[in-house]
Parts: sequence; structure tokens; C-alpha cells
Amino acid sequence: MGKRIVMVGAGLSGAVIGRMLSEAGHDVTVVDSRSHIGGNCYTKRDAETDVMVHVYGPHIFHTDDEEVWNYVNRFTTFLPYKNRVKSTVGGQVYSLPINLHTINQFFGKALRPDEARTFIATQADCSITDPQSFEDQALAFIGRDLYEAFFKGYTEKQWGCSPTALPASILRRLPVRFNYDDNYFAHRFQGMPEHGYTPMIAAILDHPNVTVQLDTVFDPATAAEWDHVFWSGPLDGFFGYRLGRLGYRTLDFKTFRHEGDYQGCAVMNYGESTVPYTRITEHKHFAPWESHKGSVLYEEYSRACGPKDIPYYPIRLVEEKALLADYVAEAQKTLNVTFVGRLGTYRYLDMDVTIREALDCGLAYLRAQENGTTMPAFAVDPL
Repeated sequence: MGKRIVMVGAGLSGAVIGRMLSEAGHDVTVVDSRSHIGGNCYTKRDAETDVMVHVYGPHIFHTDDEEVWNYVNRFTTFLPYKNRVKSTVGGQVYSLPINLHTINQFFGKALRPDEARTFIATQADCSITDPQSFEDQALAFIGRDLYEAFFKGYTEKQWGCSPTALPASILRRLPVRFNYDDNYFAHRFQGMPEHGYTPMIAAILDHPNVTVQLDTVFDPATAAEWDHVFWSGPLDGFFGYRLGRLGYRTLDFKTFRHEGDYQGCAVMNYGESTVPYTRITEHKHFAPWESHKGSVLYEEYSRACGPKDIPYYPIRLVEEKALLADYVAEAQKTLNVTFVGRLGTYRYLDMDVTIREALDCGLAYLRAQENGTTMPAFAVDPL
């Protein structure tokens, strides 16, 4: 006999888990407080220019997970798209991630790959043997000149604090390539849904056992009325923020239009701290197979997230991690509720990881039902 299940949130987590459980014969209700499906992946056509706009900022699909790639292609057509980011620094435009062209242009050289490796090694701060901060890590990797040009100001604007206050782990890998590859991502599968993410998520939710309720705020006090709740809203929000609020950065977008092509690329970073925004995104370039005379652009500003703002990036510094541990303990005492997704687990997740975890979570629930076991509060440990 099918269970009555509620998915709180009509983004990727709710849609993917809901689809899997509905296909298994369960009665799934998907609720979302917004007036649309898709969460922050929501896309829509601009009425004035017909450009497909990534309403909550750009989302570029990239993955090495073939199962996830096949899953999304089941519900829409993905067309090839390579993210090629540019950065304006000191009145010049460079390619990111830092590559051989960036190095040669920035230093006024014509180095071959091996020569560039040797040169960057001379720039790196070899005295930093145990980097503790983001700044330490960057200086140890690439040296002060490249760090200050491309990372320091951008990071200060994005996170609202000095890079010396951020952990070295944020800079996970060497941010430089010793060839001319300017593809921002290195994953096997990369693309954009031909008609935007909204139709893709609508197709995932299109099942007779799925009911979608928009403009609906789910009351956690009613959780016991359901056989199981999958919560993809803010983890602290489920508990009414009674222990305090987890810290996030949010984004403000200043929209402007242009007749023609404004910047010639989808993403232009501005690394200098004197420029108040972190980047400008030109949305028609996210669908290069389309042609539009007009253009829609976002100036992107990062700031601390307030109670009424949309949370984007979990901060996850020492104080936030301590509070997170307290909320995880509360969640683990809550019966028949599983916390999923970026907000539910207080982790930054790319779309492919979100889908992978949703598929695994849905499968774990089905196995728990078969085995008569209890589904845990977290399918993935958020700590």
C-alpha cells in the first residue's frame, strides 16, 4: 500500500525524490512557498526580449556522473554549452580559470607550459608549508600578483570578510592550468536544457501520483499527519530558528537591458574590490543556439542574508558549524522527517550532486520500506 508523502520544496531535490517515490506507487504531494516550481533553478522568458533568464542567477549543468546525466536527459533535451568565464582586472580582460593564456597575458610573456610551471613556482610563496587560510592557500599556489588580481577582491565581496578569515579548504584545488583550455569546468558532461530548467522540472513532476501545491507554506507542526516528510527548506527553519539562524550569503541582482551584445560572454567577473558587484551575467549567452537583438543582464551583489532574504551560500565557519551540529542533533530526534538538498543539509551543492543525492535518498527510502527499517534524518551527513 502506497504511503502519503510530502516533499517540502519543488526544486531539484523535491522533484527527483517525488518522482521516484511516485513511480513506486506512493502518493506524493509537493508543496512550495513560492509561486513557481524549480527553486533557484527557475528560468523564464523575458517578456521584452524573449531571452531565457536564469531568474535566481545562472545555473550551468556539468557532471561526471553518467547516471545523473542520463536522468536529466530523460526529461529534456540538453544542448552543448561550455562555460567560459572572463575577468576584467586593471582595465584588461582575462580568461578564467587561470590558464596559460592568462599567465602570458598578465605577465607579458610567451611561455610554454613547462616554462610557465617553472615561472609560477617562482611566484608561489614557498614559506607557506601548512596553509591555514584561503589567502595562505592561494599564495602558496600562485603567488601574490595573481592572487590579488583574481581572488582577493572577488573573495572579499563574495564572502564579506577577509580571505585570511576563510579556511584553506575553500580553495580545494590548484586554480591554474598550464595549457590554453578556458573551459571553466572539467567534467565529461556539460550542457544547458534547450528550453530552460523550468520545463525539465515540470516534466519530472509530471506523474499521476504527484500533486503540486504552490504558494503553500508547510507547517512543520503538521509533519505527523504524513507517513513521511522530505524537507528541502532551511534546516533551522524546520525548527522555527529556535536555536538561532544559520549563516548564509545572499545575492542581489540589478537587472538592466541592452540592445545588441553587451559583453560578448555569459559571465564577466570583476575581481577588484573597488567594483561593488562580483560579476555581470548576460543571459542570452547561456543559450547560444538562440538569437536575440536585445539582451538581459544582471549585476550580481553578495551580502549577508537577512531573515526575509533568499539564502544562497552557507557560510559554514566555526560558529555556524557549531550551531549546525545542534540542529543536526534536533533533526535526528525527529521521526519520519528526512532533510535533503542544499538548505536541508546546509551544504553548497552543485545541481548534479543534488540530483545524485536525491536519487540515492529516494532509493534509501524504498529500501527502508521493504526492510521495515526507519529512514534516517539525513541520507548524507551534513557535518
